[in-house]
Amino acid sequence: MTATAPSVRPPGGDERLLRTSPLRKLMGRPELGSVVGAIAVFLFFAFVADSFLRASSLATVLYAASTIGIMAVPVSLLMIGGEFDLSAGVMVTSSALISSMFSYQMTANVWVGVGVSLLVTVGLGAFNGFMLTVTKLPSFIITLGTFLMLTGLNLGFTKLIDGTVSTKTIGDMWGFSSAHQVFAATWTVGGMDLKVTILWWLVMVAVATWILLRTRFGNWIFAAGGNADMARAVGVPVKRTKILLYMGVGFGAWVTGQNLLFSFDAVQSGEGVGNELIYIIAAVIGGCLITGGYGSAVGSAVGALIFGMTNKGIVFAEWNPDWFKFFVGAMLLLATLLNTWVRRRAEESRS
Repeated sequence: MTATAPSVRPPGGDERLLRTSPLRKLMGRPELGSVVGAIAVFLFFAFVADSFLRASSLATVLYAASTIGIMAVPVSLLMIGGEFDLSAGVMVTSSALISSMFSYQMTANVWVGVGVSLLVTVGLGAFNGFMLTVTKLPSFIITLGTFLMLTGLNLGFTKLIDGTVSTKTIGDMWGFSSAHQVFAATWTVGGMDLKVTILWWLVMVAVATWILLRTRFGNWIFAAGGNADMARAVGVPVKRTKILLYMGVGFGAWVTGQNLLFSFDAVQSGEGVGNELIYIIAAVIGGCLITGGYGSAVGSAVGALIFGMTNKGIVFAEWNPDWFKFFVGAMLLLATLLNTWVRRRAEESRS
């Protein structure tokens, strides 16, 4: 389970009446460090970049955060479950390529390609989980292999089918307009042009939080990530849990891939390489431990928001964008140290 706050024993010692201090509850939350970091990053760029607080700038920041956050949510659940996925970045591109090429080559409504892409992408996640549980190899090896295979397949099939490294445009096909509305629409809210990916992101955070904190499956995730052998001993279906978590990553890749496709109506086969590290780092900044058993979906959302603010804040401040990776590395180290300190304080106060 997530780190919980220490309890205050009432007079009489009845454990059924144990109360918890709100401050101690707050100190036990995995996302505490990332929230503090997000506030600091926001204030920093609000001070150094005059255009950062404009409505259009904030909308751009939220869009950048949402494209990371949609993937960071299932990746964070997977990390809480004790695993991670190096193929997540290229799987996004695979999702978009499958949807585009199937629709174009079969001259079908684009929604047929979208459906086929969903089945294949979630199936790729199931493949990762199945291979992990059957071979008992580390997730690093399994997903690194999938990463390399998908990278080659993306390029090879695109060149074989379309003759180039990018897909044919599908903007004039049946169903494109409605699919664009679902995956890439822009809504004007309060003078801000907001992308529909922000809604996808918020819904996924809400659903993932409900799963973690209100369902039996959420308990299984924490148990499998905390101590898989002990979890099996008390009846937790660890194999099924991890396969479903990988399928969740596949679903996130499908949503992000469709946004990529219907935003531009064509896809480059080499996109996505390296993004898997961004998703993992966002989850870590949000409070997830690489060792598993600790973290939250809300934290991953805050981590993605920090990424969005830093990425676009550097541009608004008119700095050299080469500094972005330096800031990412610094944030990763600081967030990890702060999250570790918060977790230790929570554990010490409970003991």
